[in-house]
Amino acid sequence: MAAQQAVKNVPAAPAAPAAPTDVYFANCTEAKAAGAAPIRAGAPGYRTALDRDRDGIACDK
Repeated sequence: MAAQQAVKNVPAAPAAPAAPTDVYFANCTEAKAAGAAPIRAGAPGYRTALDRDRDGIACDK
């Protein structure tokens, strides 16, 4: 019968703040100066122009 007990209302954890999507680095020097390098694919600031070897990690060299 314990499995049939009502589920208690548990407050949801607060949502994490959304990552900024408008981050742009002109080059890897700029990304490194901002402390953002290396930048993984999907992360704010990533773009293929900064990923020379196309491994999904920009400004890693």
